Amino acid sequence: QVQLVESGGGLVQPGGSLRLSCAASGFSLNTYAIGWWRQAPGKEREVIGCINSRDDSTYYAESVKGRFTISRDDANNTAYLQMITLKADDTAVYYCAAENNGPLCPFQPDYWGHGTQVTVSS
Repeated sequence: QVQLVESGGGLVQPGGSLRLSCAASGFSLNTYAIGWWRQAPGKEREVIGCINSRDDSTYYAESVKGRFTISRDDANNTAYLQMITLKADDTAVYYCAAENNGPLCPFQPDYWGHGTQVTVSS
């Protein structure tokens, strides 16, 4: 089955850390640009970070720059989003997406994951 599956979400206290995973099955991620989006209650989905397939260049939204890090492990067909110093405003459903031979951010993704909930609360 061709799919992306996110995991690693959960409840964390402010200031805490989480690492999200985005595992691909049924296709190889090594030619795909990968992006992470999030959608908070009552808000539009926003892109927060991306990594391309050519040279691992990355992009981060200002709201997460310096706190979130995107990486990829093509050998394991998985991408990651390391999040530190989490804030209540980071509470959202987090999605990954992939676009074959895409630019830095996959704005026309071939695949979307179903999302994983991240809740930052004390």
